[in-house]
Amino acid sequence: MSKSLYLSALLAALVVACAPVWGQEAPTGVVEPTTEKAVGDKIDVLADEVNKSAQAQEVRAGILKPIYNLAERFSFPTFHWVAFALMVTGVVSFALQLVLGKLVVLTRMGFSLTEVLSDALGLAVSLIGLVLTTQAATENSDFTANAAAVLSATAVGVLAGIIFYVWGQRQELQAVEGRRRGAVNAPASTKSPTQT
Repeated sequence: MSKSLYLSALLAALVVACAPVWGQEAPTGVVEPTTEKAVGDKIDVLADEVNKSAQAQEVRAGILKPIYNLAERFSFPTFHWVAFALMVTGVVSFALQLVLGKLVVLTRMGFSLTEVLSDALGLAVSLIGLVLTTQAATENSDFTANAAAVLSATAVGVLAGIIFYVWGQRQELQAVEGRRRGAVNAPASTKSPTQT
């Protein structure tokens, strides 16, 4: 429900932002080729129109308000410990999947670009989350000043990351085997009943 509400709000913000541009007539006369600077200028003008729009500001506030409310409720050291450990778990797990995991899959003569992209996205999200968690903890609690808390959260995150890597590696190898079996069995399943 809330996901569709946010998507609707984003679409509404886009429509509100583009309405002034859609209402303009195309210029007549000599048309100059579009350059990167001209495109950048148009994007800046569009962004400025969105920033001036009261509807866009309402949508922005609606998106950020629940996040701010959660941030206020979760600004205590235990939350930052858990968040830090989760982000370290993601970094370790996805980094191992991208490096060791893909090498193991390649030795089994398998490769999936979607798995590589998925793991790269997971690593990027985890790294960004780790940076933002650390920044929020520094500003809102004493988590980063507590060496024992940082070291224990890191240790738990590394251990959990290795466990998640092993689980993910096992699933990826099972997927390779499944694709291989499917490729071997596919010709046999396409035979007509008279050929058997």
